[in-house]
Amino acid sequence: MPFIDTKTTEKISDEQKRELTARLGEAIAIIPGKSERWLMLNFAGEQDMAFSGKAGLCAMVNVKLFGKASPDAYSRLTARICDIMNEVLSLPRDRVYVQYDECSIWGYNGDNF
Repeated sequence: MPFIDTKTTEKISDEQKRELTARLGEAIAIIPGKSERWLMLNFAGEQDMAFSGKAGLCAMVNVKLFGKASPDAYSRLTARICDIMNEVLSLPRDRVYVQYDECSIWGYNGDNF
């Protein structure tokens, strides 16, 4: 039950949203036991953000997971997310933050896991 929330300074077109959806759907499988089937995504473009004292060209990607993963899996997913942000939105890899939140309780369909 992962959720990936992407905030970026860049406008995200419908075509880019489709590509991000497909590519992040593939990438989430880097985390053992996670798949596109349960992946929820949010895209917020044209955000007023600054990084390192400079406006423009940056993204904050928050990945929330039910359960835990290994540091190696997180490292591989971070690299893939940075590649995706660069290839789809032309964001430099060094202007992308990726944060992970592990959750022990996750609600769905009127109940909790």
